[in-house]
Amino acid sequence: MRKSLKASHVIEQHELLPVLERLMSSDEASVRYKTLTWLLDEEPSENAVEQEKVRTARSQRVKTLLSERNSLGEIPVHPYKKWYGAHWVLAMLAELEYPAGDDSLIPLREQVYRWLFSTSHERSIVKVEGKERRCASQEGYALFYLLKLGLDDHLTDELARRLIQWQWPDGGWNCDKRREAGNSSFMESLIPMRGLVLYASVRGESLSRDAALKASELFLKRRLFRKQSDGTIIHGDFLKLHYPCYWHYDILFALTVLLEAGLLKDERCADALDLLVSKWLNTGGFPAEKKYYSITDKKKSGRSLVDWGKISKSMNEFVTVEALHVLKEAERIK
Repeated sequence: MRKSLKASHVIEQHELLPVLERLMSSDEASVRYKTLTWLLDEEPSENAVEQEKVRTARSQRVKTLLSERNSLGEIPVHPYKKWYGAHWVLAMLAELEYPAGDDSLIPLREQVYRWLFSTSHERSIVKVEGKERRCASQEGYALFYLLKLGLDDHLTDELARRLIQWQWPDGGWNCDKRREAGNSSFMESLIPMRGLVLYASVRGESLSRDAALKASELFLKRRLFRKQSDGTIIHGDFLKLHYPCYWHYDILFALTVLLEAGLLKDERCADALDLLVSKWLNTGGFPAEKKYYSITDKKKSGRSLVDWGKISKSMNEFVTVEALHVLKEAERIK
């Protein structure tokens, strides 16, 4: 059961303390690591934090995600196979704050490169009405996780270059090949923006920063979930909380990316922040309201090797630590 939205649109500190205790007692090292660094302001160099980072890499969740590698260190399916191909495994490791610089992940990176730079893949990219039609969330996520995991090289730079080249006039990206498709896709634009934000930070490169800022306007001018024409909700799923989102869009994912871009204080984030606060549970924390994966032994699209928590009216640790990070930085915790 959720409490009604307070007039102040904040979470009180006394409500937060029991939740922080639950997060710090989590079985998931990545949750404890994020709680320490994001919510308790511990420095990554401190011994307790470093230990949680190491425990994340050694956790059963990570071992399971990587369990289908063969003797070459590769996952022997197409890299984009949802959600257990190399692309998605690297993406989930980055989301878990897996330690950077693990050379054993290079074979997975090479699988992704062979796919994204293949002739067949490049042939699928077409220009219609002067706009590149590309599912740029693929290159965008690769850019993000290669930088995050310390696996970046000169081909990572090429991913950033291509994203900037394919950017539409309204700031986003879209793979819709219909001539009448005039606006960028929220689904295809958030992750490229995120990748370019991190690329600008790591490389100190202004073109990527400018491209990311341009992309942010696609979301901000719609207050993250409203149509410009009449203010109605673009899609109901945008308002639900998920973990992981994979390539999908929701307000928490959008707020997270805007936080990373330094744009969370933009007043156009206010509606989404109010909505997020309203999802705080009476029992504390935030729920996962929908999921995009299934747990199954069958190697089919949408299969996840790990469970990311139940869809219920109880707290989901992964959603909660992400939501509290956003709300803390937005000064919605008092």
